[in-house]
Amino acid sequence: MGRFQFSFIVFLVAYMTIMDLSIASDEGSVPVEQCYDACSVRCSATHHVGQCMDVCQDCCGKCLCVPSGTLGNKDECPCYRDMTTQEGKPKCP
Repeated sequence: MGRFQFSFIVFLVAYMTIMDLSIASDEGSVPVEQCYDACSVRCSATHHVGQCMDVCQDCCGKCLCVPSGTLGNKDECPCYRDMTTQEGKPKCP
């Protein structure tokens, strides 16, 4: 395989990976009907799954975004990150 072909394939794979990651974490990238599944992943490591799911689905319904993983990564979803309770504490898990 020539150098150009190899470079093109590497570029194409890198581009597809970056696009896939950017689409997955964009604000508003989770349709409402997928909030339950996204929140199931987000709440999978807590001992309070029911409460976490209720709050997460509320946040997802308003922001249409759920951060990846079970903890952290809230910078992926600024709306989700910035929602607070009446006491000023972070609302979304």
